[in-house]
Amino acid sequence: MVKTLVKSVREYKKYAFLTPACMVIEVVCECLIPLIMSVMIKNGEESLPHIIGYGAILVALAALSLFGGGMAGKFAASASCGFAKNLRQDLFYAVQHFSFKDVDKFSSSSLVTRLTTDVTNVQNAFQMCIRIAVRVPLMFIFSFVMGFKINARLALIYLCILPILLVFMIVVVAVVIPFFRKIFRKYDAMNNSVQENVSGIRVVKSFVREDYEKEKFSKVSQDVKNDFTKAEKIMALMSPVMMFCMYLASLLVSYFGAEIIIGSGATDMATAELSAMITYGVQILSSLMMLAMVFALITMAGESARRITEVLEQKSDLVSPENGLTEMKDGSVRFDHVSFKYSAKAEKYALADIDLDIKSGETVGILGGTGASKTTLVQLIPRLYDTTEGTVYVGGEDVRKYDLDFLRKEVAMVLQKNVLFSGSIKENLRWGNPEASDEELVRVCKLAQADEFISSFPDGYDTHIEQGGTNVSGGQKQRLCIARALLRKPKVLILDDSTSAVDTKTDALIRKAFAEEIPDTTKFIIAQRVASVENADKILMMDGGRIVACGTHEELMKTSEIYREIYESQTKGKDEPSEAMAEEAGAAAVALKAAEAAVAEDVSREGGEN
Repeated sequence: MVKTLVKSVREYKKYAFLTPACMVIEVVCECLIPLIMSVMIKNGEESLPHIIGYGAILVALAALSLFGGGMAGKFAASASCGFAKNLRQDLFYAVQHFSFKDVDKFSSSSLVTRLTTDVTNVQNAFQMCIRIAVRVPLMFIFSFVMGFKINARLALIYLCILPILLVFMIVVVAVVIPFFRKIFRKYDAMNNSVQENVSGIRVVKSFVREDYEKEKFSKVSQDVKNDFTKAEKIMALMSPVMMFCMYLASLLVSYFGAEIIIGSGATDMATAELSAMITYGVQILSSLMMLAMVFALITMAGESARRITEVLEQKSDLVSPENGLTEMKDGSVRFDHVSFKYSAKAEKYALADIDLDIKSGETVGILGGTGASKTTLVQLIPRLYDTTEGTVYVGGEDVRKYDLDFLRKEVAMVLQKNVLFSGSIKENLRWGNPEASDEELVRVCKLAQADEFISSFPDGYDTHIEQGGTNVSGGQKQRLCIARALLRKPKVLILDDSTSAVDTKTDALIRKAFAEEIPDTTKFIIAQRVASVENADKILMMDGGRIVACGTHEELMKTSEIYREIYESQTKGKDEPSEAMAEEAGAAAVALKAAEAAVAEDVSREGGEN
């Protein structure tokens, strides 16, 4: 774990090494000052020049100690802040290479906690380690050596108290660590609650659920507070125990030291030496108190370090092959006995034995109920997930043979939950192609039926988009995302229910533009409306992770009862033999359609929660 984290120090190593070097200067000077003072007091009968000489030495040592401490603080701040910056970058870069499976494993709220709270904890512990953790053993060793030089018997008092303190610290740490593990798990839950509430604030307000959300957050926050309180109560015991040991040791040294001075007539030990001995004792025990503080911080940071290391060491199973293919002959797609499940532990397959052959340039419509695995099917094409069994071929080659970046540039996907980022419309569109000219932007926006509403904005294509695209409607957002995908000039285009928030006329115009402008691009269209896929070359009916029917509209009307029922319900059942059944099915379809449109509009306005 330490080896993994230390890699993030990188260019700040020199500051990390200079900090303890300066601490050595500070500690040595601090330990020499009591010794010089005892000599000066012991030889107080000497001439004034001697006293002035001792005084000059003391001032010089104090100034050097101040310089060492100040520089140590400066270098430690540079090293720890630089380390935290690198660590955040390394975490963020690691997350960028995660597959969907890896993100699901950690959850977005947990990753945010690790990038913020956990990194801050590790940063503070790192700074303490290169300063206090270096100062403590140095101060202890130098003070004990100096004390032993003055009087070995009295120095043993401090040595006898040391094991008691160490045992106490070990017990405290062992008790506290489980609390910190629970705390960080609850931190994740609390951040998840905040993220969910803020991204869905419009829904919360529309349903007047503010009080419920506040109560839910208050409960999670109270749980974190209770566990922290328990941990802090235990950690708080360290300070009084340390103080008790320090005062007890000082009392014993004073008592036995006074006996030695009186019993020997100040020949074995002088009063000035007893004073220095007490000073060294305070330094020894103060260093142990600092050690207790470092232990407390490291104990908390240890759990944070473990969580950070988990992310840094996570190896994605979706990796680009060495010398992967960077050419794709066409947009043909073939599924060869493909089965898939999201986890190796899952009992049920999300997709089961999918056999499918799509020629380049064909349009494929996909219909099915909620949970039919429509999205899962198309996510295997750009390798957002890897198959559990079987093979997916694009352009005649196994998708696992392609360079991953190249594959995803050739297979453009407009996700079900469309996301726009803060910036101008031009900047958002150029996610598809950073080198695209203004003319290309206009062309693809016309294909996606977005140019008309963009031109109506005062700033046109320079209009600023708020984070998540909250200042445009759901339908406008979907059309911008389609235009962004078209800029890739992909061999395969996947629309995952990406026209649900546009009207049927606009939907038809988008499909018409696709057919005329990008005839060689293979198009997969997941939809809820039969009208959106009615003219497709193939229509897939999915249920329970299987393809239950496949064919053109005319073929499915003859061979698939499910498809026929959906079509007739959505067209108000004009061909149904029973007029009453037709009216009932039509009304249900209209109600369902209105509800889906309302939900889609609401989701699209939630600020791009994903």
